[in-house]
Parts: sequence; C-alpha cells; structure tokens
Amino acid sequence: MIGRLKGTLVHKQPPWLMVDVGGVGYELEAPMSTFYDLPEVGREVVLSTHYAQKDDSVSLYGFLTEAERRLFRDVQRVTGIGAKIALAILSGASVDEFARLVQAGDTAALVRIPGIGKKTAERIVVELRDRAADLVGAGGAAGSGGVPADPESEAVIALQQLGYKPAEAVKMARGATAAGDDAATIIRKALQSALR
Repeated sequence: MIGRLKGTLVHKQPPWLMVDVGGVGYELEAPMSTFYDLPEVGREVVLSTHYAQKDDSVSLYGFLTEAERRLFRDVQRVTGIGAKIALAILSGASVDEFARLVQAGDTAALVRIPGIGKKTAERIVVELRDRAADLVGAGGAAGSGGVPADPESEAVIALQQLGYKPAEAVKMARGATAAGDDAATIIRKALQSALR
C-alpha cells in the first residue's frame, strides 16, 4: 500500500496531479482543498495518499493534510458515498467547515454538494456526528497555486469533474471569476458560493 509520496510536482490540472518520485510518475486524484495549497510545478511536495483497488481499476488519491485523508476515508464509510462524492465534499468545504455542518446537523448545506441528496445528508449527520468533533481544528487553511493560461475554462472543467452539469459549472465559474484570479481561486469561490 502507498501511504505517502514525497517528490517533485510535475503536473497539476484539477482533479489530477502527477508527482515524480525517483523517476517514477505517480498520477493522483486530489480534492480542490489540496489544489489550493499545492506548490508551483517543479517544486517538492509531500502528500498523504489513499490507495483504492476495485475489480476493474486501481486509484491513488493525494492529500496535503492528514485531516483531509481522514475525512475522505470517514465519509466513504457512510452508505451510498464513494470516492467521487468524498472528493466533492472536500472540494466543496474545508475539513473544519464540513465538521461544523455535520455537528450542527445542517443537511440543507450538505445537499448543495454534488452527489449528496437529502437522505445521504441525513445519513452523514447521523453516522459522522461523533467523529466530526475530532476533525474540527485539524484542517489547514486554503492558499492558491500558479496561474494557468485560461483559469475560467480550467475551473469550468474541474467543476464538471466534481459533478456539476456543464451549464451550471459555466454559470458558477463566471459568477466567481474576478480579474487576476487563478483556477483554484475561481473554483474555491464558486464552491463556497454554492454552499450558501
């Protein structure tokens, strides 16, 4: 099992990134919470990882903090939640924010995350309320990465990969874009606005 990678960040385009470790390129899928704080391409990065093997595929997920990886694993224990929804949760809310929503039983905010319906939100609150208390204060702050050629288009693609419909992703990205914003900033603002 692969639990941690330390190497050079060679590619990042949400939700995918690649880390070169001793000449081997590891392709990982990561939530936007990780992308916000990634260094520039060519710099060293250390990621906690989650290795998942299914009958027809093998996946590797990367996280900048142990709190993100723990939340990713915890939410998948809830019936009806897989890796895609777990990534959407981490992309739509910080670990602290998600923990507070669960503790408060705020299902209305949880259903705004793609892939979470009312019943799933209720299951999350019931099954994770006790564990959520341990997560508050464990998450890190968000930052920003490098500036891509077309940040708004990159943000639209990332939002679609997180489960939003194309028209909705375009609308969200346009509403969140300000002059000089990079893709990570646009995505963060769009997802925060969707939770309100």
